[in-house]
Amino acid sequence: MEKFGGRFPAPSSIAGVYPEIDNVEWTSGFWSGLLWLSYELSGDPIYGEAARAQIADYEHRVDERIATDTHDLGFLYSLSCVAAFKLIGDETARTAALTAADQLLARYLPQAGIIQAWGDLKDPAQAGRMIIDCNLNLPLLYWASSMTGDPEYAAAANEHIKQARTYLVRADNSTFHTYFMDPLNGAPRFGATHQGHSDSSCWSRGQAWGICGFPLVYRHHPDPELISVAARLANYFLNRLPADFVCCWDLVFTDDTAPRDSSAAAIAVCGLLELARQLPLADPDRATYEAAASAITSSLIKSYAAKASDPGDGLLLHGVYHMPNKIGVDECCIWGDYFYLEALTRLTRIWEPYW
Repeated sequence: MEKFGGRFPAPSSIAGVYPEIDNVEWTSGFWSGLLWLSYELSGDPIYGEAARAQIADYEHRVDERIATDTHDLGFLYSLSCVAAFKLIGDETARTAALTAADQLLARYLPQAGIIQAWGDLKDPAQAGRMIIDCNLNLPLLYWASSMTGDPEYAAAANEHIKQARTYLVRADNSTFHTYFMDPLNGAPRFGATHQGHSDSSCWSRGQAWGICGFPLVYRHHPDPELISVAARLANYFLNRLPADFVCCWDLVFTDDTAPRDSSAAAIAVCGLLELARQLPLADPDRATYEAAASAITSSLIKSYAAKASDPGDGLLLHGVYHMPNKIGVDECCIWGDYFYLEALTRLTRIWEPYW
């Protein structure tokens, strides 16, 4: 908090140190979420005051449309402003989050039934692209429906998650990172990757977004198929882990020949615990997923968590941001830090997500 003040960490570190940036990246909300979690866990108002001080910045960003031409409005505003409204009832945060939900809804392509990931909606090169990450952005729309009574937000989210389940999940229960739909007639076009090893491989963080996102959407839209698909994705992921249970950056790799992605592992832990929470107590898979989450977390604590004596300011070492572009490889990633703390929170208490 002392270092960043009114600024934010960059998405990934450089030699373990996060550069300081303005609130312009898709990842800003993870820093805010870390502050809100710290406030909840400690009860110390210093964390809540630091997080609340950021609300005006988020209000300005969405009002001025600063780098909001993206589906990542959910990542940004669920962990900052929705969290602020849920925890302390801040009305400015509520208004900013509803404005963000309006901008997210504007990216919905009704003919295709999806929310376009990024880029100009009229750009043919980007038109009709959905990506697996968007599962985590949909809760913002469900929250907006609950706040306003307007079913349009939730209806768009329901359609998107149906298309994600249908087209992003392959027959073998691996996932495409991205899938293109025809925005004019809704016809499916093709699956591809943006950050994975290849179009046919399974990007680990994408699989983790699926494991986490489908059961989080189930909280708002209780379609049993969402739990079924999350379980299938979880099984695929768990069957491809190296010996220390922390995934390589793409699931085509299963041993020490490729860099690990601790951030994907932390997301997967949260997803496994959310999935387990939605299963009946008597379901044997519930205990299996809880045990897997504990095993992955134990490995993160033992071999990937930064020690006080380590240089830098991240919580979780050995993450990967964008391997094809060689950005943030074997570094800290701010979402990895956030999901690591969310995982520890989920493992030690009953916690209601900001999502």
